[in-house]
Amino acid sequence: KNSIGIEITNPGHEFNYREFSEKQISSLLRLSKFLIKKYDISLKNILGHSDVATERKKDPGEKFPWKYLSQSKVGLWHTVKKQKLLKNRKIKTTKVEKEYFINNLFKIGYSKKFSKSMSKDNHLNNITKAFQRRYRQDLIDSKIDQECFLISQNLMKKLH
Repeated sequence: KNSIGIEITNPGHEFNYREFSEKQISSLLRLSKFLIKKYDISLKNILGHSDVATERKKDPGEKFPWKYLSQSKVGLWHTVKKQKLLKNRKIKTTKVEKEYFINNLFKIGYSKKFSKSMSKDNHLNNITKAFQRRYRQDLIDSKIDQECFLISQNLMKKLH
């Protein structure tokens, strides 16, 4: 009623996680484009399990080609240059920038809600890791640095 789930076979993080095949991705692109057109789905609503269920899911994971898919109009990706990103990697954010980043995550679509058995800090770590699995796939450390902040700011501009 509210969503369409597409499963792609991959052993996952616990069982020798591997690259997705060209055949899988080309099939996914064809199916996604069909569904996007048929149901008028906004690109911001193309999500992975880890974007929706940050406590329980890591898939599709950091090997999933989100950037490639976005170039084919399936999902969002940032437009910050790689050189600028790397220059800002591991550079600390201010408290204010950290708050902006977290609010950006909520506006992008990551949930504010978390289970009662989890602390707020653990929840923020989970959504930051989910964000990194999608938008900064070569470093997933749950640390909010200037690189993450820049990516989130760029995505916010694309959403408005």
